[in-house]
Amino acid sequence: MIVYDLKCRKDHVFEAWFPDSASFTAQAEAGKVVCPVCGSRKVTKALMAPAVVTSRRGKAEPADRAQETPQESPRENGPAAAALADSEKAGELRRMLRELRDHVEKNCDYVGDQFAEEARKIHYGESDPHGIYGETSDAEAKELQDEGIEVARVPWLPRENS
Repeated sequence: MIVYDLKCRKDHVFEAWFPDSASFTAQAEAGKVVCPVCGSRKVTKALMAPAVVTSRRGKAEPADRAQETPQESPRENGPAAAALADSEKAGELRRMLRELRDHVEKNCDYVGDQFAEEARKIHYGESDPHGIYGETSDAEAKELQDEGIEVARVPWLPRENS
């Protein structure tokens, strides 16, 4: 398995595991690699520090370790700490989005591409009020909002393999 630091078009950085480099390429080209923060499918590999095997310790360490000083470890300050904090925030956001998806799926009706039509029926009293979710175009979502119909877009994370 290979772990890559990935970056979306909005510069969100996140990690993903792949069996090999070809798997990443195939999945990225098919639009199956999705940013967990914004849902973007335009994802590229981010720069990563390579693992370097040192003869005295015989184990891999990040290349930037050689430049560490006792006063300032990259794990405590600077870009590495910021990236770790961002990664932890992204993980928390993914967890919250998974919980939101579970809640919506358990408590609302899926109406697929009929979302705009069903939302209008509920808004104008032609259908009993109840929670719905589905798909709609950007133009349809704007039209609903212009009509005073409350809609929200939620980044829908793909199900994890488990």
